[in-house]
Formats: sequence, structure tokens, C-alpha cells
Amino acid sequence: QVQLAESGGGLVQAGGSLRLSCAGSGLRVYNMGWFRQAPGKEREFVATITWNGATTYYADSVKGRFTISRDNARNTVYLQMNSLKPEDTALYYCNTARREGTRWFGNGAWGQGTQVTVSS
Repeated sequence: QVQLAESGGGLVQAGGSLRLSCAGSGLRVYNMGWFRQAPGKEREFVATITWNGATTYYADSVKGRFTISRDNARNTVYLQMNSLKPEDTALYYCNTARREGTRWFGNGAWGQGTQVTVSS
């Protein structure tokens, strides 16, 4: 299991942008994903990028607004979030990503996450 550290969250107004980072030694060999969990809701898939950055996948709720990318030389995965909405408010986590059918799930231990709060 890769030890991961998320950062970059904060408080922004609706329509604003944030870029989240996920750093971890050795993550460059894994498919990586971003997930989020809002209070009272289950953790949900946000985006995934394959180990070599060749393919990305997005939840319908964020498609067109969020972009996942990675810099394997820096052992870092990013989530650029634009046009943020109040419903994007959640604790955001990164993890190695596992595919089951057409769905993606975290495959390792969950870290502390980084909080994103979008005000209306």
C-alpha cells in the first residue's frame, strides 16, 4: 500500500477553482483516483487516471469541470477543479484505483483527505 498525502483544499466561492495534489512514494506505477465524501453521504468516485496517464475517467457530476492529471516524475497526482458548485463540498481523497466492471473504487487504505468547501 502506498502512503498518500492530499493537499490543496480550501474554501472558495461558487464558480471558483482549486487544484488538489496527491503525493506518495511509488504511486507512479498505479492507476490513481480521486474520491470524495460529503457529510451524511457515502464516498463516491470522482476521477481516475491510468498509471501512464493515457486514459482518464470522470463521474458525470464533474465531467467537463474537473481534470485529473499526473506527474510521475514527481510521484504526484492532481485534480484541477473549475466551476465549483456548492454540491462539490466534500472531503476529497486520493487512492490507488481499482476497476470493477465500469466502476472505480479505492484499492488501498484511506488517508486524511483534504477538505473542499464551496460557498454559494
